[in-house]
Amino acid sequence: MASSPAFPMVSFSSVNPELSVTRLNFVPLNPRRRFRGIFDLRGRNCRASRNIVSASVSIPAQEVSSSQRRPDELAATIFSKVMQTDRGVTLTKEQHLQVAELTGELSKYCIDSPVTCPLIFGEWDVLYCSNPTSPGGGFRSGFGRLIFKTNEMIQVVEAPDIVKNKVSFSALGFLDGEVSLKGKLIVLDEKWIKVVFEPPHLKLGSVEFQFGGESDVQLEITYIDDKLRLGKGSRGSVFVFQRREPTM
Repeated sequence: MASSPAFPMVSFSSVNPELSVTRLNFVPLNPRRRFRGIFDLRGRNCRASRNIVSASVSIPAQEVSSSQRRPDELAATIFSKVMQTDRGVTLTKEQHLQVAELTGELSKYCIDSPVTCPLIFGEWDVLYCSNPTSPGGGFRSGFGRLIFKTNEMIQVVEAPDIVKNKVSFSALGFLDGEVSLKGKLIVLDEKWIKVVFEPPHLKLGSVEFQFGGESDVQLEITYIDDKLRLGKGSRGSVFVFQRREPTM
């Protein structure tokens, strides 16, 4: 399988509280009223009499783990960890592991057949990749980032089977450029897709040309909702996508 010069398609402990009873008081029942609540031969309204137990219970506060959070809470936490990180470049190894834990937990809430969900269509921002050089290819390598500053990284999925990837950048701080690819989406099963891309198109200032050859990627869609999409590449790279707001 040829590697893509640009980014691929999209291609959380349980709490066991210790209960401590700090006060337990029993109020004795009046013997004369012992049976009136069970059966009243005079036809009056029956009122159940019962022993009254009062107790106060204290539960120690504990931190909620990722496995106890709702999908919306997990999604919000993922967004907070990957925003403003240059799509994961500035994160430490420990922080990458935290993102992997969160995305793995959220994937448990994925619908059965995400590739058939119409939510995949639309425009998406690439917020994060666990492998910084995967989205954008050489433009996102350590050396490439010294020359090219990434402005936008966008993926558009159009019905029924078109994928468009675009990376816009500025070269040396003054020359605007863009790399774009167009591909065809192929469904492999309920979660996996394959995208076959045409040769990439480069625009640098007023110069435009195509280079390289065709490429293809495979990716598992591990979660999707109206704002967030998660994916995992065939080599294990984790992707986080956020739906772009519609432009007026």
